[in-house]
Amino acid sequence: MTTRLFLALALSALAPGPLHAETPAITLASTTSTENSGLFDHLLPRFTAATGIAVRVVAVGTGQALRMARNGDADVLLVHHRPSEEAFVAEGYGVRRHDVMVNDFVLVGPRADPAGVRGLDDAAAALAQIAGARAPFASRGDDSGTHKKERDLWAAAGLDPSAGPSADRGWYRETGSGMGATLNAAAGMGAYALSDRATWLAFQNKGDLEVLVEGDPRLFNPYGVILVNPARHPHVHAREGQAFIDWLVSDDGQAAIAAYRLDGRQLFFPNAE
Repeated sequence: MTTRLFLALALSALAPGPLHAETPAITLASTTSTENSGLFDHLLPRFTAATGIAVRVVAVGTGQALRMARNGDADVLLVHHRPSEEAFVAEGYGVRRHDVMVNDFVLVGPRADPAGVRGLDDAAAALAQIAGARAPFASRGDDSGTHKKERDLWAAAGLDPSAGPSADRGWYRETGSGMGATLNAAAGMGAYALSDRATWLAFQNKGDLEVLVEGDPRLFNPYGVILVNPARHPHVHAREGQAFIDWLVSDDGQAAIAAYRLDGRQLFFPNAE
C-alpha cells in the first residue's frame, strides 16, 4: 500500500459519516401489572410503528413510579391509583390525568378456603374473615397501586393487619415484591392475595389458588396516564410523551387495548373520554 493511499484511507476513516437522527424515545414509568400482563408487548410496537417513537418501560409499583416521575426520571406516568394520580397533578408534577382503561381486582385464595370467603361480594368483609381466621395472606407490601387498594380495603374493614406485635400478625406476610412474585408466594404458602385480574389471568403458577371474591364495586381498577410537567423538569420529552398519550386515548390506541386478549379473554377495557 502506498503512503498516499494509506493516508487517504486513514483520513476517510476519521471523517464524519452521514448524520443520522437518533430515534426519538420516551421513558414510561408504569406498573408491574401492565408489564406482567403482556399488554406493553402488544401495544408498544404498534405505537412505535405509527409514530417512530420508541418507549422504554420501567415497571415498578405505583408508589415508586410516582416517585420516579416526581424526580423527573420519566417522561410519562401510567399507573392505577387515582387519588395518588390526582395529587401528583395538583402538586404540579403532572400536566393532566387522562383515563385510559379499566379492569378489576380479585381476591384469590386456596381452593380449601379456610376463611370461608368464597362467593362473598363484599371484599372488606372477606378480609375481615381472613383476619379473624388468621389464615395466611400474602400482601405486596410495596406501595404499589394494588397494595394501596388492599390497604384501603383493610381500612374499610376497620383493620390494620400490619400493626401490633409481630406474634399477632404472623399470618400476614408482606413480600415487598411485584404482583407475579407475590402470587408465587401465595401459591407456595396456600395464602390469600389481592391481584389485578390481568396479572392473575397471565399468571402461570396458580397451583390450587382460585378467584374467590370478585364483583365488589370497590374492586374497580382504573388506569390513568399523565405527562410529567416539563415546566418542572425541562428535560422531559414533552412532545414525544404527549404523542404517546394522544395515541393511547385515540381510536387506534383504544382499539389496540380492547384487542389484547389472553386465552380469548379481554384483560383491559378502554375508557378514554
